[in-house]
Amino acid sequence: MSSSLMISVAGVRGIVGVSLDPAVVARFAAAFSHALGEGPVVVGRDARVSGPMVLQAVCAGLTAAGRDVVDIGLATTPATQMAVEHLKAAGGVILTASHNPAEWNALKFLSGRGEFLGPVEGKAVRERFEQNRDLWTTWDKLGSVRTEAGALEWHLERVLGLEYVNVEAIRARKLKVVVDGCASVGGVAVPALLERLGATVVKLDCEPNGAFTRVLEPLPEHLGALGKAVLEAKADFGVALDPDADRAAFVAADGVPLGEEFTVALGTQVVLAVHKGPVVTNLSTSRMLERVCQDAGVALHRTPVGEAHVVAAIHAVGAIAGGEGNGGMILPAAHCGRDGLVAVALIAQAMSRGATLRELATGLPQYAMVKDKLARPDEPWERAADRLRSVFADWELDTVDGMRFARGEEWVHVRPSGTEPVVRVIAETPALVRTREIVEVARKAVEA
Repeated sequence: MSSSLMISVAGVRGIVGVSLDPAVVARFAAAFSHALGEGPVVVGRDARVSGPMVLQAVCAGLTAAGRDVVDIGLATTPATQMAVEHLKAAGGVILTASHNPAEWNALKFLSGRGEFLGPVEGKAVRERFEQNRDLWTTWDKLGSVRTEAGALEWHLERVLGLEYVNVEAIRARKLKVVVDGCASVGGVAVPALLERLGATVVKLDCEPNGAFTRVLEPLPEHLGALGKAVLEAKADFGVALDPDADRAAFVAADGVPLGEEFTVALGTQVVLAVHKGPVVTNLSTSRMLERVCQDAGVALHRTPVGEAHVVAAIHAVGAIAGGEGNGGMILPAAHCGRDGLVAVALIAQAMSRGATLRELATGLPQYAMVKDKLARPDEPWERAADRLRSVFADWELDTVDGMRFARGEEWVHVRPSGTEPVVRVIAETPALVRTREIVEVARKAVEA
């Protein structure tokens, strides 16, 4: 991977000690502080080994800019978002590189609503960082740091209080669940939620020590250990989190992963069974969600990839549910952010009437999706884009976010990633062989 900083709508991330050093971290934190109104800034982090160092640098940057800090310690991304709301803070910083490998870390910036900054706000932070002036205050106006231990409890209360979650019905189901906590904060938060839902929990990599034992994205090919543990425990299902627990992917009782695309589709089904309303997702999410919305008679709106884009559209259309096909369920009734705990609660609710997870998944339309990524070409992106237009000339084209080509029940989305120095290629058709063919055509066009 490139050693350069990745600066996008998702925040700033880099390799610790290479592109992301204490000076860069402190400067970005100070630049962010100047973009906010009055009040403290909440800071939470995942369990990466570099987390304590990055936390100290963030706190130094914020207090040196005159900002008070509330350190909530090890915390999931959704818990940090809710803590900003709960404390009526000016904003927040989440220290997590999400699915990037262990050598990476990142700062993700939150507004006073506990939501990721939009493009305009993010651009302002970047410009102030690059200008590198008027960032620091004088000795007599420095901020202070205090700790707060209640963030997980606030999160659990919010999820358990949702009208879509019948706690007593779930407890009566007496579920047995294996939790793959990815050696991070989800390994604490998700077992705590499931135990309150009356489930027996079997823990796999739930010690939040950052000693990652698998590739961090909860994709099917990375969940072999979880599938084996589900079979050995004779569990009802397994759930895998990413390091900051805003994404959740599920494994059925047969030990076979559903695929992370099922998370939002199944969760949205639960929501729409109670209330009808618009749904929002991104351009790369499976058409399964389209069918769920069609069956419920509600509109599905698509946005560019990225939580900030999805959340902005949720507000704009008054959506009742949403999310991204990477396992990121968003339920505005809880909070406008991806939330692995919300996803787990909704899946448990779906199973509360006795159906198995495999039965629930089989009830959805079956599509074959392939997710691939390749090194970003050295040439200008426009050249690769021209080749893509040529090979998919008779397909409908959407250029809102990269290039998404669609024809009938087939589509392929090709876009430079905002979180890794790669180009992502995602395609879906009714047949796996055909999906792979389309991905290969797109790959050759990009790499030519």
